[in-house]
Amino acid sequence: NVPEDQADKLLLASWDLPKAVLEKYHSLGVVQMFEWQAECLMLGQVLEGKNLVYSAPTSAGKTLVAELLILKRVLETRKKALLILPFVSVAKEKKYYLQ
Repeated sequence: NVPEDQADKLLLASWDLPKAVLEKYHSLGVVQMFEWQAECLMLGQVLEGKNLVYSAPTSAGKTLVAELLILKRVLETRKKALLILPFVSVAKEKKYYLQ
């Protein structure tokens, strides 16, 4: 569980994302994360590029964790990222969404 003193980490606004990114998430109704999503982002040195393996049921919110990790890493390091998706339809959706 997310410690009480870090409950603000559930809010997307507390992750130092650009205003345009926050506005996009907010327009889609995503203002905060589930506790398990914030826990994933706070584990060890995940935000510094270390590996993360996590599992959750379909439609549980795994993609949000991956997107936030990628966005933060790309914005902070100014390097490119490779996002591999399982289906063409999902890839097209994410391409549109991330543009």
